[in-house]
Amino acid sequence: MSIIIGADIVPTERNSSYFEKENIEYLVGSDLIQIFKDTDYRVFNLETPLTNDVAPIDKCGPALRADCSTILGIKKLGVDLFTLANNHIMDQGETGLTSTIDLLKKNEISYLGAGENLEQARKPFVKNIKGKRIGFYACAEHEFSIASENNAGGNPFDALESFDHVVALKAECDFVVVLYHGGKEYYQYPSPMLQKVCRKFVEKGADLVVCQHSHCIGCEEKYAEGTIVYGQGNFLFDDCVNPFAEHSLLIKIEDDFSINYLPLVKFENGVRLATGDDAEKIIDAFKIRSEQIKEDGFILKEFAKFAPSMLQNYLIVCSGFRHRIICRILNRLTHGRIVKKLTSAYSKDELLALRNFIECEAHRELWIEGLLKK
Repeated sequence: MSIIIGADIVPTERNSSYFEKENIEYLVGSDLIQIFKDTDYRVFNLETPLTNDVAPIDKCGPALRADCSTILGIKKLGVDLFTLANNHIMDQGETGLTSTIDLLKKNEISYLGAGENLEQARKPFVKNIKGKRIGFYACAEHEFSIASENNAGGNPFDALESFDHVVALKAECDFVVVLYHGGKEYYQYPSPMLQKVCRKFVEKGADLVVCQHSHCIGCEEKYAEGTIVYGQGNFLFDDCVNPFAEHSLLIKIEDDFSINYLPLVKFENGVRLATGDDAEKIIDAFKIRSEQIKEDGFILKEFAKFAPSMLQNYLIVCSGFRHRIICRILNRLTHGRIVKKLTSAYSKDELLALRNFIECEAHRELWIEGLLKK
């Protein structure tokens, strides 16, 4: 039994033509093509809706979209299963999600983590691979993509329910993989809360927890009977320009559920298997970070240093009237009209951004930690 778990796939303006022409030789190179052929099962994160209709929802951040024709290259890559539980799957609304699911079904590519309502979105996926029942569970932090009882979207992480879902899944499977879409972009360590969440998934039966979304390689933690990967970077997402996005990892699972890592490097508008010194440097840095998080207090200290750097961004959006004492006095004298006036001064995008900072677990945790250090 062999399974490959890769990260984000997003056809972009710069490389969509290669997807449309099924030119996977350019996109991933011959080494990765052979690795995929030699692997029993291939799992990735589809970080964009596939639709020809341009109908972006109201949100902060980019609204991603790829043409339906890019499914040709995606299918040629040999993807067997996509997680759709991410913060971009609803960027083009319910129409975009429906188009994506229809395309995947038509091309016989399985999916999990999103659906027409919460009941459908939370369903796990079970696959028999070489005599082993492998269960996959996918969920995402709350941004603008989350399903509800009567609305389409991705499966939200819910501390009161998600762990129970994994318990039930483990009862019918030999191994369980949790694909958790969360954590802070371009931060290479887990936050204290992210570590707690991932450890709890392991305690409830997950053999492997993979955190996607950070667009960078993080670190590995061996915990209890499981393995946690705090970030593996992108796979094919050409629009990320941060230096951390230059490298990524494929996770390879073997027969006895042993886990190995294949280092990748960006190449023009695609990706290649890293070799030689590049491969050694990527893996060595990954191992160093993995050792660092074993130190008592390291994760808390790093997060405490990181949070203030993010606080300024949050405060810019929420700045409002800078003279707070005068504002409070005038607000009291005018029976609240000043606050209403200041609130109305926010643009729609600013209000959407503020909502995101409050709703999303990763942003909210940084906000609180940053304020504590202020």
